[in-house]
Amino acid sequence: MKSLKDKVVVITGAGSGIGRALALNLADKGSRLALSDVDQAGLDETVALAEKAGSPEVRGDKLDVADRDAFAAYADAVVAQFGQVNVVVNNAGVALAGDFVDLEMKDIDWILGINLGGVVHGSKFFLPHLIASGDGHLVNISSLFGLVSMPGQSMYNASKYAVRGMTEAIREEMLIAGHKVGVTAVHPGGIKTAIARNARVSEHEDKAATAKLFDEKLARMTPERAAEIIVKGIKKNQARVLVGLDAHAIHTFGKLAGSRYQDVIAFGSKRVLPTKVV
Repeated sequence: MKSLKDKVVVITGAGSGIGRALALNLADKGSRLALSDVDQAGLDETVALAEKAGSPEVRGDKLDVADRDAFAAYADAVVAQFGQVNVVVNNAGVALAGDFVDLEMKDIDWILGINLGGVVHGSKFFLPHLIASGDGHLVNISSLFGLVSMPGQSMYNASKYAVRGMTEAIREEMLIAGHKVGVTAVHPGGIKTAIARNARVSEHEDKAATAKLFDEKLARMTPERAAEIIVKGIKKNQARVLVGLDAHAIHTFGKLAGSRYQDVIAFGSKRVLPTKVV
């Protein structure tokens, strides 16, 4: 996809962070935007900013991506308004911190419903329209934690590994069928967003300390720079996009160390992770 001008782009989780940065980046390029988020206030602000940035048409919808029926209706409404869909970015995501043994099932269902279910829904309901466009692209946001696993992030890891596996399989299927649909799995490292501050944690995690560690030590890249890298990956039809030096470095380390990377990370985490709440 050489140009994104006048292309219809769907972005979930557009109320803040990478989703908002993508919306503004693409608005500047003249894309027509269908934006959604569960946060109405954040979404409204993004819509206004995207219109100001130059998008010729912007639609905003409050949407819980985990709600299958709502997502199906949303996809129908987007196609009815725009007539086609060229790019879908399944970006909406949440975090859940805590040792697996301490996590509650309601929180496990919550993160899987959004991080995996939301991507399944966005891919399933929009893929036929991407195929029909003759010039489509599916972008699913995984994570660095979809390439290597981290302690205290078991269900986040699970959701992001699943997104990676599903996305890579869809790409293979598009190639076999000869459909003109690019498919990209995106693996961001630490990006300056509110995901850690909005995360759920187990009863033994210090949420404030966990968020502080992410914000001050791990989140190095701005959402705007992340959006630039992702958009470049779409235009180049890259199968995998690593976002950030940390993503590249840790991914390379994981490949070189093999399964032994787990021992190294476990050892290092003892010195870095916040003390558990008793």
